[in-house]
Amino acid sequence: MQFQKKYIPLLLGVATAFGILIGGKLNFSNTTNTLFTANSKKDKLNRLIDYIDYEYVDNVNTDSIVDVTVNGILSNLDPHSVYIPKENMERVQEELRGNFVGIGVSFYTYKDTIAVIRPIVNGPSYKAGIKSGDRILIADKDTLYGDRLKDREIINKLKGPLNSKVKLKVYRKGAPELLTFTVNRGKIPLKSVDAAYMINDELGYIKINKFAETTYVEFKEGLDALVNKGAKALVLDLRGNPGGRLDITEQVVDEFLEKNKLILFTKNKRGKIEKSFATGKGVFENGEIYVLIDENSASASEIVAGALQDNDKGTIVGRRSYGKGLVQREMDLGDGSAVRLTVSRYYTPTGRSIQRPYNEGNQAYHNDYYKRLQSGELSDSDKIEVADSLKFTTPKGKIVYGGGGIIPDVFVPVDTAMENETLTYLKRRGVIGYFVFETLEKNRAIFEVYKRQDFIDNFEVTDDLVIEFQDYLNVRIGSKVTFVAYNEEVKQYIKAVLADQLFGEGALQEVLNQSDIMLEEVLALRNDEL
Repeated sequence: MQFQKKYIPLLLGVATAFGILIGGKLNFSNTTNTLFTANSKKDKLNRLIDYIDYEYVDNVNTDSIVDVTVNGILSNLDPHSVYIPKENMERVQEELRGNFVGIGVSFYTYKDTIAVIRPIVNGPSYKAGIKSGDRILIADKDTLYGDRLKDREIINKLKGPLNSKVKLKVYRKGAPELLTFTVNRGKIPLKSVDAAYMINDELGYIKINKFAETTYVEFKEGLDALVNKGAKALVLDLRGNPGGRLDITEQVVDEFLEKNKLILFTKNKRGKIEKSFATGKGVFENGEIYVLIDENSASASEIVAGALQDNDKGTIVGRRSYGKGLVQREMDLGDGSAVRLTVSRYYTPTGRSIQRPYNEGNQAYHNDYYKRLQSGELSDSDKIEVADSLKFTTPKGKIVYGGGGIIPDVFVPVDTAMENETLTYLKRRGVIGYFVFETLEKNRAIFEVYKRQDFIDNFEVTDDLVIEFQDYLNVRIGSKVTFVAYNEEVKQYIKAVLADQLFGEGALQEVLNQSDIMLEEVLALRNDEL
């Protein structure tokens, strides 16, 4: 169908502006002449969208068509080039920044009401006087109760500009009427260091859950505190860490490597190589380091493990890591959305790429975990497939392999007790958290007598509490559940969640670590006791 003549100037103008906008936003090093040459493929996409927008018989949301098109293009590149719609950008940016502006509470949507699990210590709500167990009913004029509100909607209503005020109406058990609090919104950290504490007199422990803008500052604060407490060895726990910012990762590695040691190098499509070296400013260059990794340790986590392994520094403990050796750069698309496009590959100091193959498609790539599980690799190190063609040698003669993750120096099989299907399901559903919250609600005074370390060291979950949990589950999910085979594991996880809701600040991780088989392996290597 032919366009009406009156549309032609408009379409030409829109198409030209669109092309200039997109070209200007892509931060490549190509010259302007290269970027803005005529390209029939781009013209074809622009024309198709314009035809649909102006001539198609029904009204169509062409924004959604563009989103589908962008996703389709990226899915044919590699598994890690992704499109970020504008509605998701704020959340994604918050994760990378490591903070957001809000009132500073962790909460459940519990029985259609916002129930405060715990105000963040020294955060806005904590300073205003809000306590664990409070129900936030109204924020200014917005009603925050009812079964139709989603967590994301609630969070958005509680957010606002930095230092802005919000008036909260709060129900508190035992109070004769609703309480009113005025809270000044502030920067709320999205912690990337879950825990930093001393396991014993000489061994410190730090767990990092991602590499965000604030990670190095958090990590350095924890490391300095441990060194001041006498840490001569350190467990750096990167299990389940999906990665994050490359520059922050380099700063973390720099704390362990001597000056001029290679951390990694990257190579782009034009063969340009950029190398990153340690500065020698690190406070733990002479300390012992044990890095814990598993099949969900990816990207930046693998850079840390690979840099230390290839420089013969420390010991890598655990299971083969994820296998992501691609570097992405975020590029603005001009309408609030963006793409994270793979722009280079990174290589460990010995020259190995740990990126696993993705030539069988994205679905096969993302299902690799199940392939590893079925092969027996998660339980038996002999089942890990290696290729002699991807063999590399460290300066001290240790053999390492590329082609699919970091293979640890010391293998630890998956803990089948803590990773059984039932317990994993309950963790993901969050029902243990709900049960613990209800337990605390019955009588918080029972638990208020405990100091943090006293609770971690001495509190014991009773068999009666486990039976209560079983009864709670039987009502909630409508089927008979018993924990005979892994009663102790359930007790430990209930205790960990109790510690988290009561104290936060890494208490959950500290409880779980009391019977962690990877930590037990580290202690055996050092001949220490947990």
